[in-house]
Amino acid sequence: MRFGSLHILDILMVVAYLLAVVWIGRRASGGTKSEDGFFLAGRKLGKLYQFFLNFGNATEPSGAVSTASFVYQQGAPGSWLSFQTVFMNPYFWFMNVWFRRVRLTTVSDLFEDRFGSRGLSLFYAIFQILVACVFLGFANVTAYTIASSLVVKPAAAYTVAEHASVDGYHQLHRLERELAAGTLAPADRPQLDELRERRARGELHSYITVLNNVLFFTVFAVVVGAYIVMGGMAAAAVNEGLQSILIIVFSLLLIPTGLHAIGGWHALAEKVPQRMFDLFGSGNVEQFSVFSLLAILLVSIIQNGGLSHNMGICGSAKNEFAARSGVSGNYLKRFMIILWSFAGLIAVAMFGVGGLSDPDATWGAMSNQLLGPGLVGLMLAGVLAGTMSTLAAKALAISSLFVRNVYRQIWPDLDEKRGVYFARWTIVVVLALGAISAWLMGDFLSIVNIVLTVNLPFGACVLLSFFWRRLTAPAVWACVILSTVLILIVPWTASAIPSLATNPALTAMNARKPGTGVYFAAVVHQRADDLSSPLVARPGIFNNRFNLECWLMSKVGYNPTNRSPSQLLTAQFFFDGFFPFAVLLVASLLTRPTDPARVAQFYGKMKTPVGDTPELEAATMAETRQHPARFDHTKLFPGSNWEFCKWDKVDTIGFTACCAFSGAIVGFFLFLLKLAAG
Repeated sequence: MRFGSLHILDILMVVAYLLAVVWIGRRASGGTKSEDGFFLAGRKLGKLYQFFLNFGNATEPSGAVSTASFVYQQGAPGSWLSFQTVFMNPYFWFMNVWFRRVRLTTVSDLFEDRFGSRGLSLFYAIFQILVACVFLGFANVTAYTIASSLVVKPAAAYTVAEHASVDGYHQLHRLERELAAGTLAPADRPQLDELRERRARGELHSYITVLNNVLFFTVFAVVVGAYIVMGGMAAAAVNEGLQSILIIVFSLLLIPTGLHAIGGWHALAEKVPQRMFDLFGSGNVEQFSVFSLLAILLVSIIQNGGLSHNMGICGSAKNEFAARSGVSGNYLKRFMIILWSFAGLIAVAMFGVGGLSDPDATWGAMSNQLLGPGLVGLMLAGVLAGTMSTLAAKALAISSLFVRNVYRQIWPDLDEKRGVYFARWTIVVVLALGAISAWLMGDFLSIVNIVLTVNLPFGACVLLSFFWRRLTAPAVWACVILSTVLILIVPWTASAIPSLATNPALTAMNARKPGTGVYFAAVVHQRADDLSSPLVARPGIFNNRFNLECWLMSKVGYNPTNRSPSQLLTAQFFFDGFFPFAVLLVASLLTRPTDPARVAQFYGKMKTPVGDTPELEAATMAETRQHPARFDHTKLFPGSNWEFCKWDKVDTIGFTACCAFSGAIVGFFLFLLKLAAG
């Protein structure tokens, strides 16, 4: 019995996993009567659970698929899009402590605690609830994209339209390979242009799946909702243990089976070009230059500070060392990236350079060819596990924001029992909205772009709140409003504005990548059947970004016309990373400082180590409230508005160890690549 390419054993494997997840949620439901228990598991999660929470939230199936795809196309250097995060781990050694020392339940609480602004607190909560729909939709789309590539329709069952779509896709890639090799016949050029137009319009597909997206999103939301509604953060932490094991299995499955299929480890050196083993090579890497990776690292660090689940994950730790121990979960992900990279190299050995017409289907093509009945189901369970961990943390964070920072602003007397009740219903609603947004989403790369930038305005505000006394609430308002307009609203809606979408100065084709524009992500001909008609931005909101950043920089001397898509993206990310800080600094210096007493209490708390027991914690905070400046001698710049502190022994040893471990992981990756190259 089969469902598409799935055997009955695969289906049973997935069903067993889903039932186990719901059972764990039911078992954890006993400790979720209070808000502290539901949102933060009573702040009692030790090092092991912090490891699972951080690993599960750092490791997503999209990373496996994209890494394998880029390595298949570019060799080992293609891994840097994901592997650059190895350099973020020393930063997490400090960041986790900041979110634990602030001693709050939600990031929204931070704005009221730091600035005394209920308006900012409420706006952050509402903004993040809307942003959650994007993140949850992205997670759903990622899981569906991977799962659908494992459940494909046989070619014999294609309709006429499906045959035309798939045949056109493969024909396009054949013609583009001939063009690159200089063997394209002049008579085939019109067909190439026509197929490129169809690709830009989203009409070509590399495979047809039998997996219904609406049914997938619905079942997925129901299962995640069931175990989180019942068990809260405690269920999420326990499930992370199971899910982490499945993620590791999911990452390992293709390595031994792939090596066996190509003839063993030594076959890598025989079948993969030597240049593809050079981690720092640049010969064939067009998409990701060093500057591109630095720009991505910049926006990743900044937007990470504004994520709503940071307070839930770090704040649930019973002490500072438990919070810092979560860094180890992030390190395990870096080893997963190495595995995903070798899966890409094995794919090169299996299919040959350029042998797959759709490189994004690398993971699915390997799974279908290498894994037998039951193992494909295990792979699917791993995909679901990786995505569920992300959904769970985000849904919990949003329910906490909604109850504490929206409902309680309206009904201040809301008791904790009712608060947990409303939190559960909020999870249901948010997951449903996430499923709906996933159904509306289309372009995968556009989703990745918005996910990387949507939290930049608040990420910059949160990070600067931790370190600069002079930061003011009006400056935060100015930053959030201006950055949201420039980075999010105008770029993602411009293609729906006729005067912009049809403006010849804005819709020029990128000479280095046909189908993409200099400013718009995708440009097409106004009439699909007339390739001589004017170019216009491809219609649609949230799937065709306008690079407003490069357009603004073109007014001060930057020339985007001869840049590759990678260079344009790099310029966009550098602008998006620095612009919010520029607004915050200038606007703060032009506005009245925040109440000094409130600011003193906030930074006194931030410099006070968390007590190892509730009694010690209460005593140390009581003393800080009486003498908020008692730790000011630890400031790196005494007497200034900057709150950077001198490192203590734990800071120094931990940071040094993190840097050494990051370097060791890079060295281990280089060693394996050299070994594989022969």
